[in-house]
Amino acid sequence: MSTIRFTEDHEWISVDGDTATIGITDHAQEQLGDLVYVELPETGRALKKGDEAAVVESVKAASDVYAPVSGEVVAVNEELSGDPALVNREAEAGGWLMKLKLSDPGEVEALMDRDAYLASIG
Repeated sequence: MSTIRFTEDHEWISVDGDTATIGITDHAQEQLGDLVYVELPETGRALKKGDEAAVVESVKAASDVYAPVSGEVVAVNEELSGDPALVNREAEAGGWLMKLKLSDPGEVEALMDRDAYLASIG
């Protein structure tokens, strides 16, 4: 069973074993509007918690996506290069951005659960 956590910067992270799938929340994609471009990190890139990891660009604005935890990029969602609006349609599922191999699983526990996240955007 995967653990899902959230950040104050509107990223979600779903952890299964030592691999984390990361994307932006439904709330974030609603605020951005229709996405027209997604810049993903390179596979193999090491990220530290808080590093700029990706960029999502809408007709309104470009927004950085930060690594919610430290780890190595082991996969990116290639579908987004041809269909960035997949993030709008399935922000917290098929519109994921990247997968990281966790370097410090303990960092996940410091993140918010869904109830705390929803309260923070209240």
